Amino acid sequence: MSGFTAALSLLGVALSAVGAVYAAARWLRVTPDPLTAQPFGSGLEPTEHAVSRFHARWYAVAMLFLAFDMEMVFMYPWTRVISAVGPTAVIEMFAFLAVLLAGVAYAWREGALRWV
Repeated sequence: MSGFTAALSLLGVALSAVGAVYAAARWLRVTPDPLTAQPFGSGLEPTEHAVSRFHARWYAVAMLFLAFDMEMVFMYPWTRVISAVGPTAVIEMFAFLAVLLAGVAYAWREGALRWV
């Protein structure tokens, strides 16, 4: 079997699996009365509209979270190759952390971490 045929057959199997999951979900779902069905969070009644706006402060917090999330994405592989690369990898990681620290200092100075 050539590589192209194998890729097409794998794509067919994947699409069939996705179709089977969708069919099973449609077959097994419970259809409640749409007038009594309400969205819920942990069993509580909703207190505001589902598409209400967030305060602008949350966007800065989300950006900080993404910055530190990306830090972890780069740090885990870095720990695996540090012995092979040597001191250059340590210097590069500290430079990366310095950029992140500068971002946190800027966010702190602008008041993104202030909650009141």
